[in-house]
Amino acid sequence: MMAGSGPRWAGHEFGGAMTAIAKFGAISLDSKDPHHLSQFYRALLDFEVRYESEELVMLQGSGVMLTVERVVDHRPPDWPGNEVPKQMHLDLFVTDLDIAERAAIECGATKAEFQPSPDRWRVLIDPSGHPFCLTHSPDTYE
Repeated sequence: MMAGSGPRWAGHEFGGAMTAIAKFGAISLDSKDPHHLSQFYRALLDFEVRYESEELVMLQGSGVMLTVERVVDHRPPDWPGNEVPKQMHLDLFVTDLDIAERAAIECGATKAEFQPSPDRWRVLIDPSGHPFCLTHSPDTYE
């Protein structure tokens, strides 16, 4: 590594200029009842509904998106304990799922074994074990 340069993974320099693989898309919360939880955050944050189904609600705020996803056996976190850990993940918007998946893996991610809807999003695991999703912009849901 040259003096003054940050670490490099797959041609992307950290600590200096780099090419983005994805665009920050959303913070996603797990819930037994996405509609109920999304109504709470909609009122609390004055966000508007972008998309709604029984499984997923997408809320849009100023410069940020919040999604609430159904998890049938959801158990609330036991803050401040860690028996039931916090439950959220990042959604990162990309234009091409295959290209973004390969690039994220080159950066150090691994592909999760279970892929519930690989034509709409890809679940990857970051180097510390946190899942995150590569997906298309919500405009593709309409």
